[in-house]
Amino acid sequence: MLAPTTFGSRSWDPFADMRRLQAEMNRLFDDTGTLRTTRVYPPVNIWLGDNSVVVTAEMPGLSHDDIELTVHDDTLTIRGERPFAANDNEVAWHRRERASGTFARTVELPFRVDPDQVQARFQNGVLAVEMQRPEQERPRRIAVSTS
Repeated sequence: MLAPTTFGSRSWDPFADMRRLQAEMNRLFDDTGTLRTTRVYPPVNIWLGDNSVVVTAEMPGLSHDDIELTVHDDTLTIRGERPFAANDNEVAWHRRERASGTFARTVELPFRVDPDQVQARFQNGVLAVEMQRPEQERPRRIAVSTS
């Protein structure tokens, strides 16, 4: 890290101004909740197998009836609705970081998947969707002859 620069009897640290500006921006976003509510929902993880892909999504507070899944070629779409709190109109919120309402999240998969080979499980607020690559699109080892 660079040392502060001295101007006359005062020293000036250029990074101190940057840290103050960053802290102020963080405070502004945290107070309104804007930063958190604009994040993509639900957050997902994607794992690759040899011929499969697994997508997990965190959706606390939902049931399996609240979730709709569609698969087309190399995309998975997760749709649903997070219910509004019963007393939404009766309270003055101090902080609200968990948004309510409908959501849709579409993720691009690394390859086309077979819609007949999809398994979805929902347990403890985590959705796990395992999808298989179609047999005809799986990589094949080709034998090389010497003649």
